Order: sequence, then C-alpha cells, then structure tokens
Amino acid sequence: GLIIMPIISNSYMNVVGSFYSGRFQKSIEELFVSPLSSHIILTGYVLGGVSRAFVVGFAVYIVSLWFTSIPIHNLYLAIILTLLVSFLFSILGFINAVYAKSFDDINIIPTFVLTPLTYLGGTFYSIYNLPEAWQTISLLNPIAYMVSAYRYALIGVEELDVTYAIIMLLVLIVLMYNIAIYLLDKGIGIK
Repeated sequence: GLIIMPIISNSYMNVVGSFYSGRFQKSIEELFVSPLSSHIILTGYVLGGVSRAFVVGFAVYIVSLWFTSIPIHNLYLAIILTLLVSFLFSILGFINAVYAKSFDDINIIPTFVLTPLTYLGGTFYSIYNLPEAWQTISLLNPIAYMVSAYRYALIGVEELDVTYAIIMLLVLIVLMYNIAIYLLDKGIGIK
C-alpha cells in the first residue's frame, strides 16, 4: 500500500503539472501546431508520468528495505501493475489538467478524491478488518482492487481477485484514453 500510493500520486501530479504549466505559459500552442498526432502528444505526457511513477515506486521500495525485508512474490506482476496503474492515473491527470482553470484546480481531485479513495482502499489495512457495511463500500472503490493486486504481487497476500483488478484497469485505461483523445482532438481546455 505504501508503494502504490506514491505511484498513483506521482504519475497523476506529473502529468497534470506538466500539461497545465504548458497551458499557463502558453507554450502548449507550439506543441499543437507541430505535425504530431493527438495520440503521440498524449502518449508523451503519459509516458512522463509512468516514468516518474517507476522511479518513485522503486525508490520507496529501496527505502522500505532499510526497515523490513519485502520479498517480491511476483516481480512481473508488480511491474505490469505499476505500468497499468501509473498509465491510468497519468491519463486521469491529463484530463484534470485540460479542465483546470487555475493552479488551485489541479489539486482539487488529488485532495478530495484520490486521497480519500486511497486511504479507504486498504492502503494501510485489510478491508476485511472494517465493519461489514464499510467492507461493502470499499468493494466499490477501484483503488482497493489496485492496492490488493499490488499487495499480492509484492507479498503474496490476495484479498481481492487480481484478475478482476487487471481487467478493471485495462477497461478504465481504454475508456479514459479515448476521453483524453477526444478532448485533445476537440481542443477543449486548450483553445
């Protein structure tokens, strides 16, 4: 949980900060007059967020080794989940940056949506330690599935179905990617 949390926040904030800064400084217009397609522009921003997420996730893992040993149960799954989670939240950061009207707007979603969902998603505890009503509510939280899948990849403890988490991530990525491409093609938040 402590490794996936900075992966989510850093992939999200890297893209929202980069794109909004370009809009604020009016340098984004130069990017859109270039012969690059919307897919390449979006992929560039997203890969920046993914790269930062991998660096931060690895750094958090290395620092955590000073305090405890964390044997990686399934390295390939951990890498795939890091890629999928950071890709999704990079796209979500891009969508937030498109709609942001001020620097304050880029912090609304992380503060009032992502942080509560992350804390209520079993980052620091098993959701099965909650009262039954809160367990049901937690099962509606997509971040709970991401945290559980990441926990399984690192330490082998599976609380929620990993396959379901991966399918959910893929569906959300495709959906959010298409929304982001639509926003780019229409010039929403740019023109």
